[in-house]
Amino acid sequence: MNKNGKIFVAGHRGLVGSAIMKKLTEKGYSNIIIRTRSELDLVNQDAVAAFFASEKPHYVFLAAARVGGIMANNTYRADFIYENLMIQNNVIHQSYMNDVKKLLFLGSTCIYPKEAPQPMKEEYLLASPLEYTNEPYAIAKIAGVKMCESYNLQHGTNFISVMPTNLYGPNDNFDLETSHVLPALIRKVHEAKERGDASVEIWGSGKPKREFMYSEDMADACVFIMERIDFRDLVKDKTEIRNTHINIGTGKDISIRELAELIKEVVGFEGELKFNPSKPDGTMVKLTDVSKLSELGWQYKTELEEGVVCTYNRFLKQNVPSVGS
Repeated sequence: MNKNGKIFVAGHRGLVGSAIMKKLTEKGYSNIIIRTRSELDLVNQDAVAAFFASEKPHYVFLAAARVGGIMANNTYRADFIYENLMIQNNVIHQSYMNDVKKLLFLGSTCIYPKEAPQPMKEEYLLASPLEYTNEPYAIAKIAGVKMCESYNLQHGTNFISVMPTNLYGPNDNFDLETSHVLPALIRKVHEAKERGDASVEIWGSGKPKREFMYSEDMADACVFIMERIDFRDLVKDKTEIRNTHINIGTGKDISIRELAELIKEVVGFEGELKFNPSKPDGTMVKLTDVSKLSELGWQYKTELEEGVVCTYNRFLKQNVPSVGS
């Protein structure tokens, strides 16, 4: 990327977008365009078309999305598929229409089948059925991956898709109804400590294993890819060009029970963790194969314990209202 090029970061206020903004600034990129949702509704086709025609960005990080944990995904199924499809369609198409030099689309490892072999390789996409609870979100993200791939093949664009594993870090969402498991556990355990509770309930059996990555590491990987990797670098077999996306992760996983114990220790909660197996576990194992990213020359830096400490400290500074306040 040219240091003076105009960069549009879509979703700059979220966990992913804010981390990318920070990394770009650290690396000396200053010509960054941002818009709040009130300034630019990415679901609105006409508004997005007008924005691109006016601003003419050279590079785009598509980090904007409707996101949430297992409860939000299963409850707001229509919202998740509609909003994500519209955001992607509008931004990707207008990037093509306005000659964007390079775009990075951020998906999610939930695109992989429920029973995918572990660790999950990029080639496993669309090999078998998805996990039902987050199927609408996953289908939207798969559409984004295939849209980038298709525009590259038909129109010669340079649109790259990356699939981050479960992320956490600064500017995370700690809302108990819509957050992912790690920030939700931080808030639940913290509030239990503050109330002096003897125990805290945790959904599921605690047996599923998940991979977690610090958001600032993910942002470093994204900027690395935008600076050094083009779509043509990801095409090995010229006869069948598919599944050219890149997994971003650590290649390490931990059980939800072990994660809860770690958070309990970091928070300083002395009560009991009570798992509720009547609540859904979701997929039992989700671990990414990160060999493609490693071969491209990138490795993560932040181990889970260090990242949880940093995230909890940031949570304390955010003054998140307690439940019922």
